[in-house]
Amino acid sequence: MDFRIRTLITTFSLLSVTLLTPCFAQEKDKDDKKEPGTVAVFDLGGAITDKPTPDDPIFGSIGNESLRSFTGRLKKASEDEDVAAVVLLGASSVGHAQSEEIAEAIRETAAKKPVYAHADSLKTAPYATLSGATKICVSPTGDVWINGIYGEQMYLRGLLDMLQVQPDFLTCGDYKSAAEMFMRKGPSEQSQEMSKWLYDGIYAGLKSSISQGRKVDDAQVERWINKGLYSAETAKEAGLTDEVFTREQLTSFIKKTHGVTVKFDKKYGKKTGKEIDLNNPFAALQLWAEILAGPKQRRSTKDAIAIVHIDGAIYLGKKQASPFGATEGAFSEEIRKALDSIAAEPRIRGVILRVNSPGGSATASEIMLQAITELQEKKPVVVSMGNYAASGGYYVSCRANRIFANPSTITGSIGVVAGKLATAKLWNRVGINFEPIKRGDKADLLHSSKPFSDEDRDELQGWMDSIYGVFKGHVTAGREGKLSKDIDEIAGGRVYTGAQALELGLVDELGSLDDAIDYLVKDLELKDYEIRTVPRAKNFMEVLVEDLAPPKKDDDKRLSLGIWSALAPTLQQLDPLRVEMVQEALLQLDFLAEERVMLTIPVIRFH
Repeated sequence: MDFRIRTLITTFSLLSVTLLTPCFAQEKDKDDKKEPGTVAVFDLGGAITDKPTPDDPIFGSIGNESLRSFTGRLKKASEDEDVAAVVLLGASSVGHAQSEEIAEAIRETAAKKPVYAHADSLKTAPYATLSGATKICVSPTGDVWINGIYGEQMYLRGLLDMLQVQPDFLTCGDYKSAAEMFMRKGPSEQSQEMSKWLYDGIYAGLKSSISQGRKVDDAQVERWINKGLYSAETAKEAGLTDEVFTREQLTSFIKKTHGVTVKFDKKYGKKTGKEIDLNNPFAALQLWAEILAGPKQRRSTKDAIAIVHIDGAIYLGKKQASPFGATEGAFSEEIRKALDSIAAEPRIRGVILRVNSPGGSATASEIMLQAITELQEKKPVVVSMGNYAASGGYYVSCRANRIFANPSTITGSIGVVAGKLATAKLWNRVGINFEPIKRGDKADLLHSSKPFSDEDRDELQGWMDSIYGVFKGHVTAGREGKLSKDIDEIAGGRVYTGAQALELGLVDELGSLDDAIDYLVKDLELKDYEIRTVPRAKNFMEVLVEDLAPPKKDDDKRLSLGIWSALAPTLQQLDPLRVEMVQEALLQLDFLAEERVMLTIPVIRFH
């Protein structure tokens, strides 16, 4: 090539670099100074479930959201450089333990990003949840009722006496008060004593959340609560909240603070569904084929932590489809299969049991615990307790390698209850007589025709005592060297908060589900890992296809409650919270008819 041409090309190249370099530098500086462009919006107005919900095959994440999904999206927003701020809308009524986990996630997010909470109305528990936000805003004329906690225990003996129904229940432990709602017209001395320490513990947890969130001392929180009722304006004057804003005013404030170009992402971090070209019929047909084929199971090469949810009442056997929809709960066969599959999966290094259960069947609890102990021969099992992990819920937890509870988790209730309602006088009163026909001296032992005889009571009590002994044996073995008192001083049906259980050695640490995961990851020295929920939650279409199958003869009929089904809709309008308590009591009776003995706690409702 001619020397002059090479010189010209070289000169042009150098000139181009010299001229363009400032442009690139300016563009780089511009990128470095780029302002965050997203405001992540979280809706707290709906229900938050403890166990995961499935993704819809078409629309992605819809409906209720799981606790871990919600806190995980909050954490993601706190670490996302494009997120300028977080907005929390509404005030969900969740359990006290769930409230503590969400409150902790909000405080951690607020330490990194501004968090703006907005509600039209606030009560004590939701306020405690939101108290760690950077700013709490309430709509004009909104009410703020920060007046403490109120709960009720229900006693049905007066109604049963009017109906001439005779309750006959046996318990193991003076504090095992689950049967008192049928046997008494008011609480026993032991039940009153237990309620006092339980409510004291939960109340202390609420005050702690508020004092941490608002950065005030307990005395100030107590003064706020004792005054109780505030308008949006007086709540701001008292320091409970920060602004009296409509949502539109909050939006304007955020734009003024973070830039008019910020975009509000109401689905931040949620999974989205498939994009469907409605003009292409073949695309719709292909989507339908994929739905019917079921989800594709990918084989991962990563190490994993499995989360197994024992959520709701504990039942024996397998969940069955039912037109009554009463199949929610933890079933022994499904949990056992899930744990067995985890034991056989080499990539799963450890297991988190998320227990959110008031208990249930003693036999089912034992089946689950045996599956857990067999799994522990291969992999560590850590328990994370939700709102409840009591009676059967504690039974399945007690042998775990480590137990985490939230401060307000309701746990313990180590005891057994069994019994029945004798209804012969009720039927005689309305002129109906049933003539018994039996073969075998004990054939009518658990029948409602008559109360227990003295011999029957002694035999049933002996059987219950043996189950109670097994329960206490599991606790002493699983918590060996950790209990601060003799087992008989801790058991007896006594119910505790998570904070009280820690002092007694029934749990190891106070912490959330994420804390339990972090502990297990550190213990296993994992670096690159994933979290798997086992068994996988099924989406709407999968459940729909299953429900199209003809019902079996033994389908669950737990909600066929006779006359109550007719009365409930009317009473629901008058007093919905108490109607829920009555329904739960009736379900416990139905449970006893099937399971004989129960590991469960009393019906408790916090209003």
